[in-house]
Amino acid sequence: MPPFALQFPASEVASLAARYSYKDDAECREAGEKARERGYFTRGELLLICEWKSVRPKGKVAANGEGKVVAATRRAFAATDEAERMEALLTLNGVGVPTASALLFFAFQTDYPILDYRALESLGQPTSRTTYSVTYWLRYLEACRSLATEAQVSIRMLDMALWQASTERATADHPCRSPNKVGGWCRTVP
Repeated sequence: MPPFALQFPASEVASLAARYSYKDDAECREAGEKARERGYFTRGELLLICEWKSVRPKGKVAANGEGKVVAATRRAFAATDEAERMEALLTLNGVGVPTASALLFFAFQTDYPILDYRALESLGQPTSRTTYSVTYWLRYLEACRSLATEAQVSIRMLDMALWQASTERATADHPCRSPNKVGGWCRTVP
């Protein structure tokens, strides 16, 4: 597996992050702050953040009862070991490593990046996978923390820059991924 390496100069992190544009996450940030203060997520907060991250597993995530959500997220918040923290979240139905990373991010916004195919592309990683191991997450987390330190930016700024760089590259590389895309069909001819 190739190492995690920025696919753009570190000097561009701040400007890329400044152009970051994704779904509004104010409700998720608020839910994460409340969860951190009380020491766990409620089922409603879990559903909100999981849907923000991906609509696909919505039905599976909804199968988690309040007690299971509280128990799993309380264990995750109390854990001091990163692997244990992630493993606790993975006990929830419909929650894989990418979604668990979003839960960790919203609860601890200065400590965690969000695992996403766009961020992985910007780090030179294959993006064809849909499942990730805890070991992979730990390597990703360590790489992001190290890169943020080296670039002298917050982990969130790095995370936004990774996402934005991939988005801009996709728009530039293929006209059907551009803002001209309408109803699933490209208005321009390549």
